[in-house]
Order: sequence, then structure tokens, then C-alpha cells
Amino acid sequence: MPGNTIAETLHDLVDRDICFMHICGTHEAAIARSGLRSILPKKLKIVMGPGCPVCITPQGEIDAALELVGKDCVVATYGDLLRVPGTKGSLESSGGDVRIVQGVHKAVEIAQKTKKDVVFISVGFETTAPTVAATLLTKPPENFSILTCHRIVPPAMKWLLEQGEAKLDGFMLPGHVCTITGYEEYEKFPVPQVVAGFEPEDILLGLVMLIRQVQEGTHRVDNAYPRAVRREGNIKAKEVMYEVFEPIDIEWRGFPIIPKSGLRLKKEFEQYDAQKKYKITFKHVSKHSACICDKVLRGIAQPSDCKLFSKACTPRTPIGPCMVSHEGACKIWHLYQQKKA
Repeated sequence: MPGNTIAETLHDLVDRDICFMHICGTHEAAIARSGLRSILPKKLKIVMGPGCPVCITPQGEIDAALELVGKDCVVATYGDLLRVPGTKGSLESSGGDVRIVQGVHKAVEIAQKTKKDVVFISVGFETTAPTVAATLLTKPPENFSILTCHRIVPPAMKWLLEQGEAKLDGFMLPGHVCTITGYEEYEKFPVPQVVAGFEPEDILLGLVMLIRQVQEGTHRVDNAYPRAVRREGNIKAKEVMYEVFEPIDIEWRGFPIIPKSGLRLKKEFEQYDAQKKYKITFKHVSKHSACICDKVLRGIAQPSDCKLFSKACTPRTPIGPCMVSHEGACKIWHLYQQKKA
């Protein structure tokens, strides 16, 4: 069904104020790049949630990565994490041996070619954790370890629903995450949900499916992305992930400690745990700047609500993590000159 036809259907269906949240930075990029908000009904609002793994990594974990630099480790990281501000600068400004890699396997290759200790900053949702787990099962060299900063999506959704801050009518679920996890675990949430892909037509179709659930007064998980997502997900990837990792209570940036929302290495893999190896702790860091990334991540503010947005805070001079990552809402809005919705 052509995009304009789906958009017309949306206008026919929406007869009251409705607010949906997506939990994927790639969804936000697709929405902003294609200008989808400009063709949505005025009563339909789609807000951003904690869908950027770099953005929800707390400042204390950035500080832990900087501490590893101070211990003369080679720190390997995704490029998105390089400029996220810590208490005392960023990995980019640290002056240490910090290397950008495309994945954990490249960090292992570095460890195989040096006698120095190499630590991979292991961030991401359920999309990246299985790859890291599979790599650790290959028994990397002794000088290799990871700083585990992984997060799991459903517990954060549960927290958002319990708080009720954003007054949500439903969720557009992250297609990439659901490719791994499936969507069975999301069926416990009593709100309309749709798994959506990343083309503009995918997102519009997802919105139509969500609105129809709202109008029916029902809730379920519909799959608008069947070419990539199955209800059970990738069973092998999940088995590998939970062979190596186990859930842990953990803080998210902009959120308190959310039960069972993170991953830590199981005891039999502790030799690869940089926290234990270097006796590093994740410390809570209180917010002191005017940055409102915390509110953006909870869906109760937009980037343009921030007094720093595109002024003091730009991709070249980021104050908050949402202006750093290519999945961060502030950087996306800055790049595509998105206006207040």
C-alpha cells in the first residue's frame, strides 16, 4: 500500500488525541529524515523513548571507561561512544589509547596483536549482546576483557508504563531488537503494541495498526515487520546470550535503577569482566547541567525544548549523549532541522 494511501488512512482513523512511543533511535532517524511528522494528523503524536543504547548509558559508566584509560589499557569502543561526556572529559579527549572498532571481534583482533590489556566497552541492547557472548565463547586471549554496559528493553517499558509520565496509548516496538528477541515477552504489557520496520511505509503502517487497536479498545502485539521478525525471535542468539550473561538490576541515564534491565557476565566468564579485573565500580553521578536528555529519553520532552539545543549543545560540542550518537534524538533533530512537533 503506497505511503500516501496509508497516511490518508491515518487521517481518517484519528479522531482524538493519541500518543505513541517508539523505542528505537533508528525509528526516530527514519521519521525525521523522511519528514513523517509533517504528514501525521495533528491529534497523533509519536514521541521518543530510551531507544539509543549510547544515550541511556549513565555517566558513571563513561567515567569507568575513562578510568580504564588511566590504567593504561587499550580501550576499544564503537564510534558513537567516543564523544559522550563523562565527569572529566570524554574518551576522545582522554589522551589514551582509544580505538574505534566496528564490533567486539575487532577488539579481540587488537588483543591478539598486542601485549597490552585491551578492554572493549560493550554497550547495546539485545541486538549486540549475542555477538559479544558468542565471541567470549571462543575463549579470547587473557589480555582481553569487556566493560559490560548492556541493557534489556522490556524492563524499561514496564517502568515507563508504571510511571505514566508520558501518558502513552501504545508502543512501536524496536524492529532490530525484536529480530533477536521476538515479541512474546512484550505480550504481557496491557497496551497496544506493533513491531515496525524502518522504511517510512513501515512506520506509517505500524501507526495504522496501533490506532486500530486503540479504536477497538484492545491490546496485543501486531507484527508489521514479518520479513525480519518472528514471535519467537532468534532462538539460537537468545540461547547464546543467556549462556554467557545473566540479568542484573541497573541504572539507566534518566531513569533510576530498573530491576533486571541489564546484563552481567556469569561467574564462569568473570575472567573477561573488566569491572572485576580492574576493581572498577559504576558510581551514580548526579545531573548538574541544563541538559534535558533524561526527559527526552522518557518521552516527556523534545530536543527543541532544551535551552542548549543547537546552541551550546551541537554535535561538535555535545553537552548530553543524545547529541552524540547517530541514534540520539538531539543529533537527529539537529541534523534534519526537525522543528517542535
